[in-house]
Amino acid sequence: MTANPDLVRNLHLQAKACDKLGSPFNAGLLTLAAEDLDAGGPTADLLAPWATASLKTAFDDATALRLVGGLHDLVLSGDAADLAGLYPAPGRAADPALAWPAARAAMITHRDRLIDFLDHEPQTNEVRRSVCLAPGFLTLAAETGLPIRAFEIAASAGLNLNWDRYHYQFGAASWGDPDAAVRLDTEWTGPAPPVGARIEVTERAACDRRPVDLTDPSLRRRLLAYVWPDQFERLARIRAAIDLALALEVKVEAADAVAWTAAHAAPKAGAVTCLYHSVFWQYMPAASQARSARPSPTSAPGRRRPPPSPGCAWSRTRGTWPRCRSA
Repeated sequence: MTANPDLVRNLHLQAKACDKLGSPFNAGLLTLAAEDLDAGGPTADLLAPWATASLKTAFDDATALRLVGGLHDLVLSGDAADLAGLYPAPGRAADPALAWPAARAAMITHRDRLIDFLDHEPQTNEVRRSVCLAPGFLTLAAETGLPIRAFEIAASAGLNLNWDRYHYQFGAASWGDPDAAVRLDTEWTGPAPPVGARIEVTERAACDRRPVDLTDPSLRRRLLAYVWPDQFERLARIRAAIDLALALEVKVEAADAVAWTAAHAAPKAGAVTCLYHSVFWQYMPAASQARSARPSPTSAPGRRRPPPSPGCAWSRTRGTWPRCRSA
């Protein structure tokens, strides 16, 4: 059977993206997986649900990332020792060409498990996105002088619910707990956020359609599996954030974002109520976007200026204001 050329191209394009974004190991694995798919190898069997998918569908479904995420999950579980010994580790370089035979063998040996993994859409919880959220919260506090009620939609495991418990470096300016295990810096341009603002979070809650239960070791591992294996700093950071979330018993409610927002995020006197997310808005239907955004008027892209108490603000990471880069 001839391989779907759009699916082969999807793997090659994602390989280039991984290489550009700092994961040469995943880039190499995906290049070899594309060749295996074209040859009708075990990659074709695992990706059979996308055998007729368009290039757009393959990208929308993050097919390539599901594949490398599944292999990384096997490595993290300790159930594929031969493959794990060939994966990147601090102080140990890894060659995807040397790892590929073991990866290909794992696709056969652990076929059913990998198929189950690929059947679930990817879920990530990139903690670095808080480096773009925190300046918005600081601005709200500085401009209103009010405590903050923070409500996150599409929160995954809720790691960005703890944005005020991390330490940040915004160019020359810093903010947050100096002893925090989770430390975030960024390529910051323009004026620093108002790091002298007093932050008081009086209420915080979160929802997700399919939240990640961090008390479940397999779901915790799945979250780690979608962090690229040769990006050790990201892995260390998300592990520290997970440890903090577990210690604080962070909970994310399973709920539809629009219905949950209506039930929980109405403004209250004496505080500024902020509804926020990171990289979710574009996935919502237009009607749901309109229903969620209705409570308050926009004052600038990616930023809302709250009216007098009771206030309501809307925050999302868009790379508009302030300019910052969060990988």
